[in-house]
Amino acid sequence: MSTLTINIPDSLAGRLRQIAQDQGITVDQLLSSAAAEKISAIMTIEHLQKRGARGDRAAYQRFLDSSPDVAPLPGDEL
Repeated sequence: MSTLTINIPDSLAGRLRQIAQDQGITVDQLLSSAAAEKISAIMTIEHLQKRGARGDRAAYQRFLDSSPDVAPLPGDEL
């Protein structure tokens, strides 16, 4: 485990304490969870950007062009 010291506005610290208490967890647990969620979101964006950069628009268009032109199944109209 590592220890980090951060400076945040008093109002945010108060809200963190209240949410942690309401959730029955410590502020440390709340902040660890929040950091993990944010890191996961950033990593997902980075992954999708890398995948998108490898994309081949012409190949995608060929795939779409080869798909049959039929009506959607009931329930899939939207």
